[in-house]
Amino acid sequence: MRILIPRETVHGERRVAMVPAVVGKFTGIGVEVFVESGAGEHAYAADADYTAAGARVIPSADLHHALEAADVVASVRPLEYTRARRVKAGAICLSFLSPGVDTDVVRATRDAEATAMSFDLVPRISRAQSMDALTSQSLVTGYRAALVAADLLPKFFPLFMTAAGTIQPARVLVLGAGVAGLQAIATAKRLGARVSAYDVRPASADEVRSMGGTFITLDLDTLEGAGGYAREMTEERSARQRELLTPHIADSDVVITTAAVPGRTAPLLVTADMVGHMKPGSVVVDLASESGGNVEGSVAGEVIDSHGVRIWGGQDVASEMPVHASQLLAMNVFALLSPAINEGEIALDMDDEVYAGCVVVFNGEIRNEAAVTAVGRS
Repeated sequence: MRILIPRETVHGERRVAMVPAVVGKFTGIGVEVFVESGAGEHAYAADADYTAAGARVIPSADLHHALEAADVVASVRPLEYTRARRVKAGAICLSFLSPGVDTDVVRATRDAEATAMSFDLVPRISRAQSMDALTSQSLVTGYRAALVAADLLPKFFPLFMTAAGTIQPARVLVLGAGVAGLQAIATAKRLGARVSAYDVRPASADEVRSMGGTFITLDLDTLEGAGGYAREMTEERSARQRELLTPHIADSDVVITTAAVPGRTAPLLVTADMVGHMKPGSVVVDLASESGGNVEGSVAGEVIDSHGVRIWGGQDVASEMPVHASQLLAMNVFALLSPAINEGEIALDMDDEVYAGCVVVFNGEIRNEAAVTAVGRS
């Protein structure tokens, strides 16, 4: 069995789906690992490191042949259409694939009679925790969000008591207490800020407190959804939530937003009017900018000045910390694939709820309903 790790082609993507430290895990169970030259460059994993770990590094000129011979192609972003159409029948393509958006890749995989698996769809069950790349990458983005906020804020985060007087700690408000939000809370707290947080799921309160934050309770119905995600809310409830959050936002030096509903546009949590209540010099970090944004006016990859308040729009945030993001992702790749590997051969058990959940196309058959809606069954 051969697993291939190609270079990422999306501009700004610095992660890689395999790091040298994980190569040995695959070779230890009879898998040959092929890595395109330079694939780990931006994650500071040199070709020589892969070779020393037991992988075979191939030149980019040989990639097309390698794609045709690979049993598994693992990447961060979905393969380009021209690459996906080259994989052999029965091969597995594993990446962060959005089935309703990456329709060209779905079609190419279908037409090649291959299999497409998506980290976006790994079920959030106890057995799949080590396979859950959304969670591992959210850990990175939450940490990064707090550092970005501290860098942009023209104030100290911690309390300082000096001969010249006392500096009060910064007030940080985190909206959304999933993995990214909790990590943002923990990091901001370690930096010395006074941290509070809000989430529509009441179960998040204890988790927020465990990270050292204060949970904000609003007089609203809860929105606990399946799989631990928040459900989408009505516009009436959303407007009332924004109204109740406005004084908390106005009192904050930093607002970090992390809320997302899988497969949908990110909910609008902070309007321009709410930003207008913040003090000049305040900072807003929107981790959901790429999926529509939690903050009105945020632009992915840019810092916007709104009447003295700087709004940072996140874009491929995990790639800003590519070393550990790639290390965690590579472990997710191994955890997801290794149970299906026996004596150097891979076979997905589609009766297994993990594979049934994250497989978009299986040997040319589109299995995911979002992909069926976008592409059709045949």
